[in-house]
Amino acid sequence: MLLRRCGTDALLVEVDSLTEVAAVRAALQGIHGVEELVPAARTVLVKGALQQVRDALKDIDLTKAPATHPREITVPVIYDGPDLDLVAETAQTTPDGVVKLHTEATYEVAFCGFAPGFAYLTGLPKQLQQPRLDSPRTKVPQGSVGIAGEFTAAYPRATPGGWRLIGRTEIALFDPKADVPAFLQPGDQVRFVIA
Repeated sequence: MLLRRCGTDALLVEVDSLTEVAAVRAALQGIHGVEELVPAARTVLVKGALQQVRDALKDIDLTKAPATHPREITVPVIYDGPDLDLVAETAQTTPDGVVKLHTEATYEVAFCGFAPGFAYLTGLPKQLQQPRLDSPRTKVPQGSVGIAGEFTAAYPRATPGGWRLIGRTEIALFDPKADVPAFLQPGDQVRFVIA
């Protein structure tokens, strides 16, 4: 673990894996004076309470991700994505097999990024882990549910993107007027169900 100072009141904690990111995030949540935690694929940016943060990180076990989740969320999906057949072929199964694999798994929001409200979810079954498209789309419709590498996600708004799209959801994933604009937050446990 490497700590890097960021300005006068923040630290960037660099680690080697998503499990270690989750362990750092869990260890630092709830520390009085921490104003913001921003996890990413291999880092956690922490604003405020720098001495308490350093103290909490001295004895952290980076091999243990948190066992509890702040929220359990169900996301209904219509599995009719334009890449469903491609995903099925690559995974050596049928479109129904892709849906079964995707809905039987339990996911965790590892971090948010790329676009406001875009949550990267871990827990995708190995059989469904596939590369991004060779040529990204210039516009992925809002609510599209896709997979790329070890992640699955739903697009909170229409943006360019290269993920393989297997379905769509009608849940509002980002509302800038809400108290918490992003519907999915790091640490949330997520299940996809057939809409």
